[in-house]
Amino acid sequence: MGRGDLSDAEWERLRPFLPVSNGRCGRWRDHRQVIDGILHRVRTGAQWRDLPERFGPWKTVYERHRLWSADGTWERLLQQVQAAGRCRRRNRLGHLGDSTIVRAHQHAAGARIDPSPAPGSKGGRRDGTPGRDAVAESPRPLGGGGAEGEGLGRSRGGFTSKLHLSADGRCRPLSLIVTPGQRADCTQFKPVLEKIRVPRPGLGRPRKKPDSLAADKAYSNGPIREYLRRRGIRHTIPEKSDSQAARLRKGARGGRPSGFDEDRYKKRNTVERTINRLKQFPAVATRYDKRGYVFLGTATVASVAIWLRT
Repeated sequence: MGRGDLSDAEWERLRPFLPVSNGRCGRWRDHRQVIDGILHRVRTGAQWRDLPERFGPWKTVYERHRLWSADGTWERLLQQVQAAGRCRRRNRLGHLGDSTIVRAHQHAAGARIDPSPAPGSKGGRRDGTPGRDAVAESPRPLGGGGAEGEGLGRSRGGFTSKLHLSADGRCRPLSLIVTPGQRADCTQFKPVLEKIRVPRPGLGRPRKKPDSLAADKAYSNGPIREYLRRRGIRHTIPEKSDSQAARLRKGARGGRPSGFDEDRYKKRNTVERTINRLKQFPAVATRYDKRGYVFLGTATVASVAIWLRT
């Protein structure tokens, strides 16, 4: 067992939820060996071709990661690990939202023009035709074609992507979304919140609504507050100074100030520490993946590792 590989206890937590076969190639290569290879790449940021031989053929490891990023396997694993972790702790589901800029390596550019690559394909052609081994379903697209569709853009940091996330009170990611670096935080608030799905033990619908929420001024606007009130979510979001001045100018017509819990807001640094944990993985701190859904899978693998080891 190498440093950073799955321990026996961690493997037993993941094993029941892993797919048995991909339906095309018969039996899988040993899941544990391949997952250890994926974790090694995420932890070191090495090129796929430079994986040590003990993980097997590098192309097998890469294709497994790409396929599971496309068909949602990594997200389902994250949800199952979240359910097991919360079942043991039985703590309340708190939500803290924020985003972080991820600098994209120059090798992340130049992906083939295929706005909806199919999982299991050998890669699309430049005219958008799926590869020869394409299957029927396609991954959830990040947007339109080109760099925008792959979650790449230009911001003050240069060639970047932005990782929007939510976290619980123990610095563990709950949901993740990738957008171009110039995308505003408030535009992804609802998608991040609605992506939370923590399965309950036994029967019952998964938990989708947090007990409370804390976010910074980037999420302070009327539509977001109305959305939270409609769903009955207690929230702590500071009011922007210009919004406060406009409300005061209107007098009685401006309405009452929004509730703000200073003690609750002091705990918002939890999401900052969650981002710090994610960026301890070099493959997350710098984006090397060309495809947006593959980079999202890389961030999800790092989140699974955080949940397993916290």
